[in-house]
Amino acid sequence: MFRFKQFSVRHDRCAMKVGTDGVLLGAWSDVSHACNALDVGTGTGLVALMIAQRSQAVVTALEIDADAVSQAKENVADSPWRDRVEVIRQDFRTYSPDGKFDLIVSNPPYFAGSLLCPGEQRAMARHNGSLRYDELLEGVVRLLSGEGRFCVIVPMDASGALQKMAAGLGLYPSRQLIVVTRPGKPPKRTLIEFVFNSGIVCDRKELLLEEKRHQYSPGYIELTREFYLESIRFLDTDGTDF
Repeated sequence: MFRFKQFSVRHDRCAMKVGTDGVLLGAWSDVSHACNALDVGTGTGLVALMIAQRSQAVVTALEIDADAVSQAKENVADSPWRDRVEVIRQDFRTYSPDGKFDLIVSNPPYFAGSLLCPGEQRAMARHNGSLRYDELLEGVVRLLSGEGRFCVIVPMDASGALQKMAAGLGLYPSRQLIVVTRPGKPPKRTLIEFVFNSGIVCDRKELLLEEKRHQYSPGYIELTREFYLESIRFLDTDGTDF
C-alpha cells in the first residue's frame, strides 16, 4: 500500500503498480476548470483520486481489466471522494457516455515494440496493442468538450509522432513538461496537454526529478507536495527505468 497525505492506494492485484508516471500526471494536469473528468486506463485509481483531491470535479475512472477495476473501486471507497469518483469496467474504444468531459487524462500503455511480458494481464497494461495511440486520440476527440483539455504522459521518443497524429485530428499542444531524471541524462518522459485550438502557442518547460540519486529536486517536491508524506520519496515499483 502507498500512503499519501489524504488517501492510500493498494496495488497488489493490479498489473501496473503505483509509479512516478501516474503521480506526475495527477499532479501536473490542469484541473482549474474541470467539472467532469475522465481517467482512461485508471489502473489502481491513483490519477483519478489525485484529480478528485485537486478539484471539485466528478471523475469517471475507466478500466478494462477486472482485477484492476475491483482494486480501484476499493481504493476509491476508502478515499474521501467516494461520492465523486466512479470506476467503470469498459473498453474506451466503445465507451459512450451521455455527455462530454472538460478534462481527460491518461497514462497509456507505451511499451510497443519491446518484448512481451510473461503475464497476459501485465502485457495488456504495458503494451499499446491493447489501446493504440490513434485509438486513444480518436476517443479523446469524440469525448472531449470544445473547451476541454487532454493531458497525457508518454515516452519522449513518442512525443513527436503523437503530436503529429493529434494535429491530424484537430488537437494541439498547449503545455508540455519534459521530464529529466537526473542532470546529464536525456529526457525519457514528457507530459503534454492538448486542446482544440490550432493557434495556441505551447508553453514548454522542463522538470528535473532528482538532483542526485534519491535527492529530489525543489521543482518535483513543489509539484507533488500536496500528496507525498515526508517519509515517502518515491521509487518506481513497476520495474521500468525512468
